[in-house]
Amino acid sequence: MPFFSTDDKTALEAKEQALWIAFAPVVFQSAKVLRDTGILNTIMENEQTGLTLEEVAEKVNLSQYGVRVLLESALSIGLVRVNEGRYRTTKTGYFMVQDELTRINMDFVHDVCYKGLFHLDESIKTGKPAGLKVFGEWDTIYEGLSQLPAHVQKSWFGFDHYYSDNAFPVVLKLLLKNGIKKMIDIGGNTGKWAMKCAEYDKDIHITIMDLPGQLNMAKKKVQENGLEDRISFHATNMLDESQEFPKGHDAIWMSQFLDCFSEAEITSILKRCHKALNDDGHVYILECFWDRQKFEAAAFCLHHTSLYFTALANGNSQMYDSRVFNQCVVNAGFEIAEEIDHIGLGHTLLKCKKSAR
Repeated sequence: MPFFSTDDKTALEAKEQALWIAFAPVVFQSAKVLRDTGILNTIMENEQTGLTLEEVAEKVNLSQYGVRVLLESALSIGLVRVNEGRYRTTKTGYFMVQDELTRINMDFVHDVCYKGLFHLDESIKTGKPAGLKVFGEWDTIYEGLSQLPAHVQKSWFGFDHYYSDNAFPVVLKLLLKNGIKKMIDIGGNTGKWAMKCAEYDKDIHITIMDLPGQLNMAKKKVQENGLEDRISFHATNMLDESQEFPKGHDAIWMSQFLDCFSEAEITSILKRCHKALNDDGHVYILECFWDRQKFEAAAFCLHHTSLYFTALANGNSQMYDSRVFNQCVVNAGFEIAEEIDHIGLGHTLLKCKKSAR
């Protein structure tokens, strides 16, 4: 990957970037307030003529002082430009308002991550999600997911589903062309994938495995869609190595799931998949690997999502380098039969079979 192999900035450019980093939390909060108060959108709606400070303040019903300090920040961030006292948005300002991916990432960082990341140093030292205490006393965020405040849940699921939803239509066709009849969906969350499978193929039966809290949410959705005859539930704590997985399935599916675990835990989960899977069956893994991305911005997002896992989710997992992840697959007794990159927003699909060794 060429993104991170050189250092070609001048000394001045490097110092400018260092200063950006020093003020990054202030930049983030300013940009979010500019978005949420409607300041950026109001200016964008009057792009032809531009707006004065006074006009913006009147339209968004805020004080001129408040709008002034935000717009001056927006100039340095690169969200607006000003000519003859009239403000207009930049291309970056446009994406801050209109781009769904940017909005979802910002909401996730603000609602889920921001306060907890204050404890990142403690998490790095202890290997525990020290920032999770801002929400509750759980060992991992997954135990408390169903109990998080509504707006935090909304941002968490919005983030999780946006990435997977863009990949699902492609992956459905790739998987279900193989004649799968019995599948385990490990880490099924709200049951979205299982329901898409059941709707796509009327002959398939899916068993969702997850923690009890998540299964309760999934059961409700499945019942609302009338699919309870073809979707079953199996409550399991994946971190409890004594809990074996149900046998007799020809496929096991995990989407954006194994990144929630450490390397040792990934290997343990896959070893139990190995025991449960029919000999001619396959494990399908859908993940975003930072070293398989087309664009540097995508790798940037994945690198910093890793720190959410460190500070809040569990303290010991991340968005993996594929070389690190694939070694866990091999250590569990599998070999990778097929891998397909660049699905959806940057996913890789791994098709794994039991190793002949």
